[in-house]
Amino acid sequence: MARVLMTGFAPFGGESVNPSWQAVSLLGARRDDVAAVELPCEFAASLPALRRAIEEHRPELVVCVGQAGGRTEVTPERVAINLVDARIPDNAGARPVDVPVVEDGPAAYFTTLPVKACVAAIRAAGVPASVSHTAGTYVCNQVFYGLMHLLTAFPGVRGGFVHVPFSPEQVAASGKVAPSLSVDRIAEALDVLVDTASKLTEDIAVSAGVEH
Repeated sequence: MARVLMTGFAPFGGESVNPSWQAVSLLGARRDDVAAVELPCEFAASLPALRRAIEEHRPELVVCVGQAGGRTEVTPERVAINLVDARIPDNAGARPVDVPVVEDGPAAYFTTLPVKACVAAIRAAGVPASVSHTAGTYVCNQVFYGLMHLLTAFPGVRGGFVHVPFSPEQVAASGKVAPSLSVDRIAEALDVLVDTASKLTEDIAVSAGVEH
């Protein structure tokens, strides 16, 4: 199996937990080939922490995971854009608006994960999933774009980003009316995604029914 680095985020936006990190840490404890690292939900600190993790673990595959409250499915992202436009402050109080992730960088990067194949495999395992074409403009998109930019200096290393829904505990604690998915089910989906991405370097040619 490929050496895999997986990252999740610290809680943000007033939440006490973040299911992205809960699921990634759970998977890291289960799999010897997965190194799990928590990233700060801070614009200034997230990418330096990601670079340190890549340099330390020297993975063949990098999967960054973040929470997208309101989504109903596990959603592997297809494209990251060179834009930060924060709706709310990050955990350090920063709220950049209309600035690039990388000055003079390309407008966008595409994932190098086989996202359609991953979605098909996750669905076959009984977990709802779809391909997403927008990672937003908050720290998640910054990390996704920054990851793909960083990997230009690490030939042969593939990577991408996955968004996951709220956990039921978050919804119950907040009184929100919102979709949710248990951390165990999210971890199961990520487990399938890692296996699929480790085996396939080319995506499958399927479009109907897998897109968000």
